[in-house]
Amino acid sequence: MARPETMKAVLLTGHGGLDRLEFRDDAPVPEPTAGEVLIRVRASAVNNTDVNTRTGWYSKVVRGDTNSAATAGYDGASDADGGWSGALSFPRIQGADCCGEIVAVGQDVDPGRVGQRIIVRPMYQPKASDDPHALFTFGSEVDGAFAQFAVIETEHAIAVDSALTDLELASFPCAFSTAEGMIQRAGLRAERVLITGASGGVGSAAIQLAKRRGAHVTAVTSLSKAEALRDLGADATLARADALPTDAFDVVLDLVGGARWPDLLEALNVRGRYVTSGAIAGPIVELDLRTLYLKDQTLIGSTRQDPRVFADLVGYIERGEIRPVLAGSYPLHEIRSAQAAFLEKGHIGKIGLHIP
Repeated sequence: MARPETMKAVLLTGHGGLDRLEFRDDAPVPEPTAGEVLIRVRASAVNNTDVNTRTGWYSKVVRGDTNSAATAGYDGASDADGGWSGALSFPRIQGADCCGEIVAVGQDVDPGRVGQRIIVRPMYQPKASDDPHALFTFGSEVDGAFAQFAVIETEHAIAVDSALTDLELASFPCAFSTAEGMIQRAGLRAERVLITGASGGVGSAAIQLAKRRGAHVTAVTSLSKAEALRDLGADATLARADALPTDAFDVVLDLVGGARWPDLLEALNVRGRYVTSGAIAGPIVELDLRTLYLKDQTLIGSTRQDPRVFADLVGYIERGEIRPVLAGSYPLHEIRSAQAAFLEKGHIGKIGLHIP
């Protein structure tokens, strides 16, 4: 295809409120370097990490929940550590979720990849780093999918064979890989699992992914969403204010944190495993070490993923073992409205972005 020199894109100009998101039609189209592919982006979606990065919530100076200042931003959020791996370079094109088509390749990439329909692995170890723990997130450390074109190392653009729409496929990468990473870290089997934040993108993904392993799933959600989560596969639901049963679960998949966090360890049984990949109710929690050591529990943080996590996920998609949960969609130029709707938390699953 004949490539234009400029493209439509949303630029994040710094940490702050929704006004930091600028829709432009003159952003330069990136050029794939050696080992990279150029993607014509067809669809993306909104994630908590997009909002948290915009506001600078990952900064250690921020101690509150993710939603309270998500529209206007957090006063005092530090540019030195506002991204989840430290300082970000602005302007940045966000967008961790990407479904699209490879339209060009850089040096040392098989030209046969041109024309492939792909989804992007959103979290990966960059090839150029000697640090085995280095982490890049598509749309954070590098430009992402809130644009008509994007580049990525070829091994992270994963071909997918599916009849699902672009918007449906774009709902999978960030949320489902996060949930699958948590589940694989926990070694979840046909056990009893409690999922907090269960109506969000990661939580609703975790319900499906836990059920395909034969787990008995209890989802924490609002009463208005309980029936929809049971339709997704939850065996039981609890309202957010309900008391949690004691010694009732083998695994807790937690995305919430906050003041009720100690109750989650009490709900875990002896040798139970707690896994976290979020803290939407607040990152600062109280831990009673007696609960931890007397019940021989394991606490697990989950961000970095073995490459097999995303490869497994694509297999689940292609075999129809999981389904997208798409609450609605917006065109890219309405991204502020899309994020505002996302922050209202009235939806289940993901809010998509159609790229023109």
